[in-house]
Amino acid sequence: MTWYCDVAPGHEFHGPYHDTEYGFPTSDETVLFERLAMEIMQAGLSWILILKKRQNLNNAFAGFSVDKVAAFDDGNIERLLNDEGIIRNRLKINAIIENAKRIQIMRASHGSFADWIAMHHPLSKTEWVKLFKKTFKFTGGEITGEFLMSTGYLPGVHREECPVYKKIASLDPPWMDVDQKMYGADI
Repeated sequence: MTWYCDVAPGHEFHGPYHDTEYGFPTSDETVLFERLAMEIMQAGLSWILILKKRQNLNNAFAGFSVDKVAAFDDGNIERLLNDEGIIRNRLKINAIIENAKRIQIMRASHGSFADWIAMHHPLSKTEWVKLFKKTFKFTGGEITGEFLMSTGYLPGVHREECPVYKKIASLDPPWMDVDQKMYGADI
């Protein structure tokens, strides 16, 4: 098995993401929304492509401000579909806009997107996938799993020997509070 830890360090795009973001716990709504959108955009494509287009995605999607994206209309969709700097897939674009609206609803029901995630933690990956499919658009096993690993809710992001693992462990990510037997082969 090749780990991201084996290939990312020192790479122009993968390195900074691996060293400072991947697996680090966060409750910042903008970061969570951006990460979910990036995973949706990545479906069927390479992660390096998403990292290379990340700044363009941030520009196109109003810095992943949930409220701004939730207000996108048909004109914004057409603008996005004509933006050569991003992934121009109507299903993915529509899903990101709809998911912003659903995050807004979570504020009323749970306080925030982060609170909604925390309320459901811990779940197995299978349970998370079912919940995300019921709650969001364009979320399957890979998208949900990577989103939750990248934000500290599922284990398996870094090898224990990786120096970044120690940094993340010092931040007490949610997955470390759970008996690892719960995840089993499900991650």
